Amino acid sequence: MTLPLISALMLLAAAQTAPGEGLAPPSGQQPAQPEQPAQPVAAGQSGEAPAQPAGPAAPAFVAPLNDEARFEACMDMATDDPASGIVAANEWLIGGGGYFARHCLGFAYAKDGRWGAAADAFVAAARDAERARDNRAANLWTQAGNAALASGDAALALTYFDAAMARGVSEGLLLGELHLDRARALVVAGKAEEAEAAFAEAHRLVPEDPLAWLLSATLARRQGKLDRAQADIDIAARLAPRDPEVALEAGNIAASAGKYDIARRNWTQAIDIRPDGPIAKTARNHLTQLDEAETGAKGAKPAKAQ
Repeated sequence: MTLPLISALMLLAAAQTAPGEGLAPPSGQQPAQPEQPAQPVAAGQSGEAPAQPAGPAAPAFVAPLNDEARFEACMDMATDDPASGIVAANEWLIGGGGYFARHCLGFAYAKDGRWGAAADAFVAAARDAERARDNRAANLWTQAGNAALASGDAALALTYFDAAMARGVSEGLLLGELHLDRARALVVAGKAEEAEAAFAEAHRLVPEDPLAWLLSATLARRQGKLDRAQADIDIAARLAPRDPEVALEAGNIAASAGKYDIARRNWTQAIDIRPDGPIAKTARNHLTQLDEAETGAKGAKPAKAQ
């Protein structure tokens, strides 16, 4: 359940092309034509050169072949070696892979930590999937939103999540996860009330997702709604009793309520679950601060009676 951080790797840039660059003209535009030499003007004619014939019309959109075997191979390569996956996806795209190739390209960029490029690739794939009337479009818009959110652009992420919502994501798990994604973006955008409503929808549709309860508990704590925060983190802890992030947040909520013994117990549990990593480091820092505060309180001189 813990959201992983994807490490950035060196990109093999040779022979690569970003989505939409150097491949084909944007939809609805004609390819650029070479400049024509000026025509001589005959005596008695106007000074305008005769009109040139129109260039060839842009080719009609053709849905790509659904090559599932190649798609799976491309995704596997992107998972194992993102740089090679980028090269393979671009080669497939040049060869007519269409939005299947763009989907793989976006995934490879994401695995490489290139979130802006990943979002662009997913958007291009989503638009082409819509033109092909392929219901994969909603999922591609969702992936574009998550890539934009990872890049730090919450407003753009919300635009893409709303596009996914407008495509009629079916009721149930996918819709619940989309509401959760929107809630995350709304928190980053500083829209706490809207985020609360999105979390409520996520809880209704995917009540067994501990991440949704963890994040709503964190939001409630930051708003000072400690009873709500405690109720949500209790559900998260029941669903994911061995998740260090849940234990860390449980400690944060307890400390906010002045329950320092409970906070200490939860932070210690977060360290015990996974001693290495950023969660344990944060928990240790909280424990150190708590120790310093308690030591300072014991050393303080009692106030004189008035």
